[in-house]
Amino acid sequence: GRTTLNGEGLQHEDGHSHLIAATVPNCVAYDPSFQFELAVIVQDGLRRMFGEENQSVFYYVTVLNENYSQPAMPEGAAEGVRRGMYLFRPSVAPAGGPRVQLLGCGAILREVLAAAAILEEEWGVAADVWSCPSFTELRRDGLAAERRSLLQPEAEPVESYVTWCLKGTEGPVIASTDYMKAYADLIRPWVPRRYVTLGTDGFGRSDTREALRHFFEVDRRWVTVAALKALADDAAPEARPVLARKVSEAIARYGIDVTKPDPTTV
Repeated sequence: GRTTLNGEGLQHEDGHSHLIAATVPNCVAYDPSFQFELAVIVQDGLRRMFGEENQSVFYYVTVLNENYSQPAMPEGAAEGVRRGMYLFRPSVAPAGGPRVQLLGCGAILREVLAAAAILEEEWGVAADVWSCPSFTELRRDGLAAERRSLLQPEAEPVESYVTWCLKGTEGPVIASTDYMKAYADLIRPWVPRRYVTLGTDGFGRSDTREALRHFFEVDRRWVTVAALKALADDAAPEARPVLARKVSEAIARYGIDVTKPDPTTV
């Protein structure tokens, strides 16, 4: 990904490989964040390709070269890993206040988790964190649900897995990934509320991970600002100016240069 293999330059820092993988019908693609996700994916691949199902599929899995602690798998998460999305960390903030849903995968999920902590501790915003190891599989599920509904017009509409996951939640949805915004945008039709995507659109470049993630506007600071802006945009007209000032305060607090060039142009 664009922000992971620092120092290796354009030849390895891609933001589009998962979009290309999505064009191959029998390519099952994942961008896992943790070892338990990878274990579930490999086990499922062996079952589908060589086990009882013997399907004509192959897997494309992007793994990381960054060292960090590996958490235990949340109870019941295996199915969500396979399907492409599960609730990794529900917010512990009290109910009743503003709330957002944060999505991430691969290298950037840890930045999303850090943003959730910032939102809760500094801004009083509850943030549920979802791991989405495969936006590609989520899109395929959504398209299949739409097709089944089309061919069964008198039956109850078939619900996509993304919609099913998010329908009982509150607040705008913000996704940040190591890939182009179009990757997280694959599920936009089935996200039931305001949906903001952050991604690494632009040219590849060599730098530190921290610098790259800030340059491409996908790190914890940018996720925090995007979440606050989405809450402001969703607010009632009379409350919007106050919330907009909080966004400006966050931009100043985290040292974001508003004159910074758009990463797609440099």
